[in-house]
Amino acid sequence: MTTQDILGKLPYSKPFLFVDELLHIDENGSTGTYTYSKDLDFYKGHFKDAPVTPGVILTETMAQIGLVCLGIYLYGQQNTEMKAHVMLTSTAMDFMKPVFPGEKVTVTAEKVYFRFKKLNCNVVMKNEAGEIVSKGNISGMVTAKMQD
Repeated sequence: MTTQDILGKLPYSKPFLFVDELLHIDENGSTGTYTYSKDLDFYKGHFKDAPVTPGVILTETMAQIGLVCLGIYLYGQQNTEMKAHVMLTSTAMDFMKPVFPGEKVTVTAEKVYFRFKKLNCNVVMKNEAGEIVSKGNISGMVTAKMQD
């Protein structure tokens, strides 16, 4: 499965797609990038006259690159005919630096485990200067269909 195949299987579209490039993926992890456009709607009110990317959006970006892309890849290795869905189950994130409109970030995920359909990853987000802006642990369930 190529990186383009994986990107094509993501269940998101703009303005809620937070993956520009998937640079690397294998059975142990993934790396990808995203640039936060200055025109994203949430910047209008977070914060007035000094916009900053909300932590929940940073977490979502790390989940899309580090959990969903990797989950699709791992599930596809086992089930080539079925479509994978990845549902977030838990996060534990630390935020070290703000991410401003127009900034490009790189997310790297390292698989901790993938068993019983549960994927657990350590994720790190860095800015273009190579500084860690956020890091943590994220988990989700990988299934063939959305759960009720």
